Amino acid sequence: MTMSLSLLLSMSAFAVAASISPGPVNLLVLSTAMRVGWRRSLPLVLGASAGFTVLLWLIGLGMIELWERVPLLRQVVRLGGVAFLVWLAWRLACSDGELDIETSSEPAGAGTGALMQWLNPKAWLASAAGMGAFVADGNLVLVTAFALLWGSLCALSIGLWALAGSRLSQWVSSPRRMQGMNRALAGLLALSAGILLLG
Repeated sequence: MTMSLSLLLSMSAFAVAASISPGPVNLLVLSTAMRVGWRRSLPLVLGASAGFTVLLWLIGLGMIELWERVPLLRQVVRLGGVAFLVWLAWRLACSDGELDIETSSEPAGAGTGALMQWLNPKAWLASAAGMGAFVADGNLVLVTAFALLWGSLCALSIGLWALAGSRLSQWVSSPRRMQGMNRALAGLLALSAGILLLG
């Protein structure tokens, strides 16, 4: 099955809009890159992108039926996601703002990025919406092509958040400014957790 240019462009526009908009993963990447730089935040970027791509692919192959048939799964994902966001917000809020990269703790890595995507109900819903809109028949070739396309665009979008974070690190060069930025980002993560809890 081949994709028309208009379908490819529509898929790409949808994927970029969903991936680049602010969300918990992008906020964590921004914060991590501000602390450790663009290069050391790449494992988080790649892990989040890979985790999302696998989730999207599995949903395209029918996992959404499990999501719809087992309400407990939705609750586990929602509550797990909320707990994870609250934990990340707490870690950011308690940060002392030190930017000494050599002595700082290891940044969030690929596993954290992938886990965040799997515990993010919005990632599940965006995947279901995208697959429903563009690959309604579950065709393996089209599902795989869309998952790879979106995964690539997701990596680029999240990478831009990492680049922004590394550029912001120069502005927040003092521990006091970094601590203020961390607390602002912690507040946004906590707000995201609250929205998920209410949703």
